[in-house]
Amino acid sequence: MKLLSIAIPCYNSEAYMQNCIQSLLPGGADVEILVVDDGSKDRTAEIADEYEKKYPGIVRAIHQENGGHGAAVNAGIENAAGLFFKVVDSDDWVDLDSYLAILAKLKELAGGREVLDMMISNFVYEKEGARHKKVMRYASLLPQNKLFRWEETKRFHKGKYILMHSVIYRTQLLRDCGLELPRHTFYVDNIFVYQPLPFVKNMYYMDVDFYRYFIGREDQSVNEKVMIGRVDQQIKVNKLMVDTYNLWKIPDRKLRHYMFNYLEIITVISTVMLIRSGTAENLEKKRELWRYIKQQDLRLFHHLRAGIMGNTMNLPGRGGRKISIAAYKISQKVVGFN
Repeated sequence: MKLLSIAIPCYNSEAYMQNCIQSLLPGGADVEILVVDDGSKDRTAEIADEYEKKYPGIVRAIHQENGGHGAAVNAGIENAAGLFFKVVDSDDWVDLDSYLAILAKLKELAGGREVLDMMISNFVYEKEGARHKKVMRYASLLPQNKLFRWEETKRFHKGKYILMHSVIYRTQLLRDCGLELPRHTFYVDNIFVYQPLPFVKNMYYMDVDFYRYFIGREDQSVNEKVMIGRVDQQIKVNKLMVDTYNLWKIPDRKLRHYMFNYLEIITVISTVMLIRSGTAENLEKKRELWRYIKQQDLRLFHHLRAGIMGNTMNLPGRGGRKISIAAYKISQKVVGFN
């Protein structure tokens, strides 16, 4: 069995996927790199096959009809032979020293008496043109140099979240929680992180700047204009997250608090995008989203409305819009819009 499976979802990624793959190759035989060609129309499939031929037993090329980012991640989970599982997007890369340190720690923990469910590390916003690179770090929130559980964590404040770039999950845990991401839908990375959380018992945090999250392409899914254009997919993810769990029944208090906060920020992002588009159609979609939450879980609806940003999303007039822009700036920190 491999120690770590790394899935790279690729769609028309010929311009940058090699940089991503090259950053992962130093993992050697401990790692399998699953290059998932999601029905690309450029040289992506050919490049994936070349790497598989050059690095047999380390790189595997998986070809499928186009199903979107979620379908590519699903294919990675389905084909993974590693004890642990990580997603690295094709325009991102990893830091070498951090990578080797994480692999050494995973190997050590894999032989321990207690099972590791989730490894957390830092990630860096590699924003094109930015002089200072923002690092999402968790040292003030999570214990270090030990396995820990939710009750040992500190309260996550608004704007601080464990994102897909931060996590390595135990592969079997992803299968046990029934994770299957929707096809042809962007922003499913939120479901990828959110749905497994109640299954996570033991965690380990390494204060290393491992994942390098590139932001700057005009067609990137976190470009604000692109997000507004794809707002229906953001709403779909938002609703799926509402439906995934009855959060009131999550027994661990700190986990429950964290999941409420995470759902709140996703709802804020949806709402802000709908407001910023400025169209009558999207303002109606905003009202419909909140009606949906109210219908699904009245208590959740009131909880979100009473949250730090919930009521601001529904205030009328210029004052309401000003507060909405303030909420947008918080959500901007989370998503890292370019």
